[in-house]
Amino acid sequence: METGIIGRKLGMTQIFSDDGLAVPVTVIEVEPSVVIQKKTRETDGYEAIQLGYGRIKQKRITKPLEGHFKKAEKGNFRYLREIKTDSAAYELGQEVTADIFQVGDFVDVVGTSKGKGFAGVIKRHGFHGGRASHGSMFHRAPGSIGASADPSRVFKGTKLPGQMGNQRKTVQNLMVLAVRPDANYILVKGSVTGSKNSVVLIKKSIKISN
Repeated sequence: METGIIGRKLGMTQIFSDDGLAVPVTVIEVEPSVVIQKKTRETDGYEAIQLGYGRIKQKRITKPLEGHFKKAEKGNFRYLREIKTDSAAYELGQEVTADIFQVGDFVDVVGTSKGKGFAGVIKRHGFHGGRASHGSMFHRAPGSIGASADPSRVFKGTKLPGQMGNQRKTVQNLMVLAVRPDANYILVKGSVTGSKNSVVLIKKSIKISN
């Protein structure tokens, strides 16, 4: 059964393993997430739970959300995330804490990558660019994209300038190195998508690699 929790990326640091090696880790704050809604196959077509994270004042939410949160009777939340799982195993208002993970577990972390604004093809796609001398007049442009009279259009997926970053990304198979339910944080090996203080979704890995 897939399970997970909402967290907040605090940043990176390092810890030392038993054999003295420095291991890079990401610190993720995982305050208890609350089950706001249970989705069932009969009513929604699939099984899932909706989790709430980050309590906020009532005046900061809309009337429809106020009614939505009232069913769980656990307050109002800034962030909502959904996890496909057996909803019968959960109750409305139930708190999901960091102790669902154990040291040695593998997790997938979903986050939003850092937005880097409008970027050209060299920065965005790694193009080499043209000559810098002898009046080439071709330095950082994308060059021909082969869309003349035939086919008279630009093919989808063509590597061109555009917005870089700010995309939903999943980093798979990160090992949990420490769990602190009392302090509401976990340490995972390696880096996690997103900037500091960004919200991430941590789920048990579905494709575990040894």
